[in-house]
Amino acid sequence: MANWKAHGLRGSVLEDLINHTVEKYREQGLALIQKIPTPITPVQIEPESRHITLAYFDQKSTVDYIGVVQGVPVCFDAKEVHVDTFALQNIHEHQINFMRDFERQQGIAFFIVYYAHRDEIYYMRFADVLRFWDRAKAGGRKSFRFEEIDVTRAVEHSQLTVHFLPQLSRDLEERENL
Repeated sequence: MANWKAHGLRGSVLEDLINHTVEKYREQGLALIQKIPTPITPVQIEPESRHITLAYFDQKSTVDYIGVVQGVPVCFDAKEVHVDTFALQNIHEHQINFMRDFERQQGIAFFIVYYAHRDEIYYMRFADVLRFWDRAKAGGRKSFRFEEIDVTRAVEHSQLTVHFLPQLSRDLEERENL
């Protein structure tokens, strides 16, 4: 079991931005997307505040977010990195399998990757991440470099929002033209 404390607040800034964004999208009638909580088993609870101070993950989670955008099912995971190399160990095989199955059901799966040291966010199509994943499984690099990503998929963002719908729309248009 993974220790909940050890994973702490990694990615929480990005998730806060995405949470605010999906709430705005819901209010505007553009999308209905929910954050999927990771089930945990509390081990220690602070008696006075009733805050969980130590817990373990119950089971493997699939993706961070799932929902529908204008009738299109979507699921995605948010990842934050602080260097130009993204270690694929940050993505788990059960997530890849879930996203592959999700796309087989005509959904759209993707990643939102925040390069914190650059303050840049990118929409990464599942197919692109899968290419890096398959390369690693075949004995190649166990990571991908910033230079390998499609920088035309940059996501506009502010201190409050991560506007990923324009890149999702582009992804849908490209799929229709195949």
